[in-house]
Amino acid sequence: MQIHRLQALSDNYIFLLHEPKQNVAAVVDPAEAEPVLKQLKDLGAELVAIFNTHHHNDHVGGNRQLIQHFRQVKVYGGAEDRGRIPGQQVFLQEGDRVQFADRWAEVLFVPGHTRAHIAYYFPPTAAGDTGELFCGDTLFAGGCGRLFEGTPAQMVESLSKLRNLPNDTRVWCAHEYTLKNLQFALTVDSSNTELQSRFAEVKAARSRSEATIPSILGLEKRTNPFLRWNQPALQSAVKSQDPVQTFARLRGMKDQF
Repeated sequence: MQIHRLQALSDNYIFLLHEPKQNVAAVVDPAEAEPVLKQLKDLGAELVAIFNTHHHNDHVGGNRQLIQHFRQVKVYGGAEDRGRIPGQQVFLQEGDRVQFADRWAEVLFVPGHTRAHIAYYFPPTAAGDTGELFCGDTLFAGGCGRLFEGTPAQMVESLSKLRNLPNDTRVWCAHEYTLKNLQFALTVDSSNTELQSRFAEVKAARSRSEATIPSILGLEKRTNPFLRWNQPALQSAVKSQDPVQTFARLRGMKDQF
């Protein structure tokens, strides 16, 4: 399965999954249709699935136009997003599995950013392969999504599910927010030398207009404050030893950053 990262809007990423043998494709969170249609034309591939993580327009904005071009495409989303995702036909819950070509993805229910948010995790299929996590706006490189419809407790539980995946999992999050996320992270975890090095690398990459996605989950566990609510340095920074309160205070600080 090949993964093509497509840029959209101001800072969105769309991910096109391509199976060359069958020459079929699936798309994750099509913010708009045009980049997807162009990539499909270049590949000569047929779109068979739209995998939506949540209902926000910068993730589903291209659904209708893609459905018009590919009448047989199947549209997936969370069960609790019923009525909010254009063209949705499949309503997914925690523990469901979805198939694309010869790969199966596990569905994770990860509310917090929205009440119905889901993620798709493709486990590795052979030794030496990596898993692929499509997490929408739940987990970002160096950060996490704002809490628009969920609670800090829900988000901690959701991020815990993602944190429990293998360290070498590639994290395909939907926005290029990494540099600003790491700028904030340094304000609360300034003694983290790996975070300092990561920030320097990302700053250099962005100066060259290079993408920072995908990230690697193990790196997130070591440098992303929103996966480190149980670390003494972070708890000290927000003056709390309670995991949920630590996370909530970190998120509140980031909202004002």
